Amino acid sequence: MCAAPVIIPAIDLKDGKCVRLKQGRMEDDTVFSNDPVAVAGRWVKEGARRLHLVDLNGAFDGVPVHRSVVNDIAKAYPNLPIQLGGGVRNMNTIEQYITAGLTYIIIGTKAVEDPNFVTEACREFAGHIIVGIDAKDGMVATHGWANVTDTKATELAKRFADVGVSSIVYTDIARDGMMQGVNIEQTVNLAREGGLPVIASGGVTDMQDIELLKPYGDCIEGIITGRAIYEGTLDLGEAQSYLDS
Repeated sequence: MCAAPVIIPAIDLKDGKCVRLKQGRMEDDTVFSNDPVAVAGRWVKEGARRLHLVDLNGAFDGVPVHRSVVNDIAKAYPNLPIQLGGGVRNMNTIEQYITAGLTYIIIGTKAVEDPNFVTEACREFAGHIIVGIDAKDGMVATHGWANVTDTKATELAKRFADVGVSSIVYTDIARDGMMQGVNIEQTVNLAREGGLPVIASGGVTDMQDIELLKPYGDCIEGIITGRAIYEGTLDLGEAQSYLDS
């Protein structure tokens, strides 16, 4: 029997604050807290088994911007698996984050521009590398979703199936932050065709989404949720209990 997917609260960092964007637009943000470490504590208290951190400024700038905040969260919860994406473009950045206590590092834009970098990272940091695939209409987007490429999400996933990637974080950009439900079909299709466990992201709204994803526990490793838990349309503890049952 496969392990139940884990609910993963998202903490998106912009200008030192915890925010949520709509469809990745930096100008369309909602600030939920000025204290990201306290936000992490809230989700841990509610039963989070893993956290998803995104350095939004880093994703656009190409270099880590929120390293000190990230380090503070990792230091506060040393036994909690934490995954992070945004601004990861070189080995030194990966090493510094893992040394700081993070468990998984998500490679997004760099995975598209230089696939060999992922292979090298998996060799150097075995078991710690996740590939982030953000897609619009099935096509991969990069640089904080600013550029849509001509690469199919499924083809990119297949490219990394045998190099040691732990999982794929798949985000449907059109649904991210829009509270319109998960794109179940594309998410499951990516997992089936790509051959790697997938962490679903984008559009999680309420328990109905959790119920729809539960039957695919054989290929869906986790479910990232942001706006839904911040606005109260989804209860983290209730969702995890349902998946565990």
